[in-house]
Amino acid sequence: MRHHDHQHPRDRHDNPPSELSFDEKLTKLLEHWIRHNQEHAKTYGDWAEKAAADSKGEVSILLNEAARLTMDLNRKFEKALAKMRGT
Repeated sequence: MRHHDHQHPRDRHDNPPSELSFDEKLTKLLEHWIRHNQEHAKTYGDWAEKAAADSKGEVSILLNEAARLTMDLNRKFEKALAKMRGT
């Protein structure tokens, strides 16, 4: 069973193109992490619904909590991104 529908190449996540400045790299990484976490949070929520429909209420609660925590983390990334953009 696959755990992901996408891949995580190390260089794409950790090292954006070297011709970018540090600020540009960090901004791109933050933007990527925000999108990536949104995708994961949606998947967690979708599976929470499926778990609830299959009478796995406690699992559903935990998956919904994981989705919420992921979006809490995104708010930190969004604040960091705003600071990078000077807003």
